[in-house]
Amino acid sequence: MTTTLTETYGDVVRLPVHFDDLDAMGMLHNSRYAVLVERAIVIWWQQRGVSFAGGRPTSPDAFNAVREYTITFHQPVRGTGEIAVRFWIDRMGTTSVEYGFAVTSEDGATVYADGRRVNVRLDPQTLRPAPWTDQGRETAAALLKS
Repeated sequence: MTTTLTETYGDVVRLPVHFDDLDAMGMLHNSRYAVLVERAIVIWWQQRGVSFAGGRPTSPDAFNAVREYTITFHQPVRGTGEIAVRFWIDRMGTTSVEYGFAVTSEDGATVYADGRRVNVRLDPQTLRPAPWTDQGRETAAALLKS
């Protein structure tokens, strides 16, 4: 059975799968999916000025951590090449954001895996949940599933 993605909301970041991302069977190792999703989300925010530079956050919203992560694997990524990570925001709370994501073929026709990831914005001094900034909320609105 082939699983395909038809949604158009959110955004897509294309990333390479390298030889060292593969397991002994020549398939993308299960742990690498989380890394690819992380990279895609970080790239998206970095392009909008929310990142780390010189070991310091460029915005208070850059200081956040993953609280939950779930993934369902549908079929393996075989070998190296380009894949696409589509992601969106299902819900943005006061201190948390719930992303949905799908790891797909470059053209989006085949869904290899999909899942959910929850990030929590943290206060850098206390490491306790802190509210997203108004600017962060405004930026995140572009990813909201409508």
